[in-house]
Order: sequence, then structure tokens, then C-alpha cells
Amino acid sequence: MDYREDGSAVWERIVRKLRAAGCVFAEEEARLLMASSRNDSELAQLVDRRVAGYPLEHIVGWADFCGIRIELDPGVFVPRQRTEFLVRQAVALTRPGDVVVDLCCGSGALGAALAALVGRIELHSVDIDPAAVQCARRNIRFDKGLVYEGDLYDPLPVQLYNRVHVMIANAPYVPTGAIPFMPTEARDHEARIALDGGTDGLDVQRRIVAEAPHWLAKGGVLLVETSEKQAPLTADLFTQFGLIPKWVRSEELDANVIIGVRIDS
Repeated sequence: MDYREDGSAVWERIVRKLRAAGCVFAEEEARLLMASSRNDSELAQLVDRRVAGYPLEHIVGWADFCGIRIELDPGVFVPRQRTEFLVRQAVALTRPGDVVVDLCCGSGALGAALAALVGRIELHSVDIDPAAVQCARRNIRFDKGLVYEGDLYDPLPVQLYNRVHVMIANAPYVPTGAIPFMPTEARDHEARIALDGGTDGLDVQRRIVAEAPHWLAKGGVLLVETSEKQAPLTADLFTQFGLIPKWVRSEELDANVIIGVRIDS
């Protein structure tokens, strides 16, 4: 494709190519791809990658999440717009100075957004994927929080026992059998470990909820994103491990969050 034309003609040709490839927001994507390229050759490569199914966020190297630019590397889970609902629920429950833990933090988007929206918090973010941890450490400056590499609670300092006020988790919750039916850009270009929640999608959630009461302070809360179908099962997990659950939903974003409170002494 020859891009040596005036800007509006280039944009129109890219839009047509993106639309033909099934890109719903072709107009905005065309603008972002043009803004992210340094010359015609690079622009052609970026457009071709998008047409081939690569996530736009991996191509341009960032995602807009809660009004914050989150840096992303290829293969790292792209924060979804619906997860902004989880952040909003957490913001309403977090006060400056609170100890906050973000499990399965991926690029660090949730913790970075929470710190930006609440102000000073003691933030601890964890992910098992080294590539995600590298991203998170760029998105969460050292003065804003600590990022650990490891499996859920394993790398957290034991000094956090019974001290966490707010715990958030956008853990993988796609059932293994449903992954082949996900959009290509997720299925083929995001780390499987960030998607696969096991046979019923709840394997990682079970581990998170089971240990949460040991880390939460009295009155502390755990917030977990889940699907509408899985929400009753996730709420039952909270009850099973001594947390009082509440299911909140955004119809607009098709987002579901279970909020559990530790009330024992």
C-alpha cells in the first residue's frame, strides 16, 4: 500500500483497510497508527500488523485506562475497559494511606489507576509473568508502589498479614474450553496464563479467596472481577471463606465485581 499522499487521503485508505479486516473502531485506530509511526514504511508495517490481528495496544505500545497511559509490551494482557468498573469500586472503598494489594496485576494498570485516583496509598502489586512484571514496574514508579514477581501471595512480605485494607484481583477467569472462541487478538497475542482460569474459570479465584482472610485487616475488602454467569459461584466462594459478599454490576460495561468484607476479629 502506498501511503505517500496527503494526510486525509492516507487516513481514509487506512480506515477502509481496517474496516475490511473487521476493526470496529477503524477511524480512531487509523489516527492512532498514523500518530505512532515515523514514516510511510513504518506506518504500512503497523497497519499490516493490525490487519493481521495484533492488538492495537501492543502495536502502539500503550493503552488508555482510567485516563492514564499504560505502557504495554507484546504478549502482556491488555487492560479492558470493563475493568475500569472494578477500579471505580475500589476507589470508593480506599482512603489515602491504605495498604492496597493488586494480585494478577498484569501491566500494573489497576494499581497505577488506583494510586492516581486516590492519592497516597501503600501499593503492592504481584504477577507471575516476568513480561507483565517488567511492564508493571514501568507503569508503577518506585515512589508509588512495589511490584513483585511470583505466584499470588508467595512474594508478598509477611508483614502485610492482617494489614491489607483493599485487595483487588482481575485474575484469569476464562474457562479453558472457551479460550479457542476468544477474539484472535486475545487468544493468539496475550499470555495464556493471563486468560486461562481452569475448567470452570474459577481456579485462580479459589486460591485468592481462600487466603485473603489471612491478609485482610478487619473490615478489609477483596474485590474480584468475574463474569455474570460466574458471579454467583464467586460470591459463594467468598461466603465459604468467611467474607461477606456483595455483587455489583455495570450493564453499560457488562462488568461484574464481587466485593467481600472481612468482619471477624
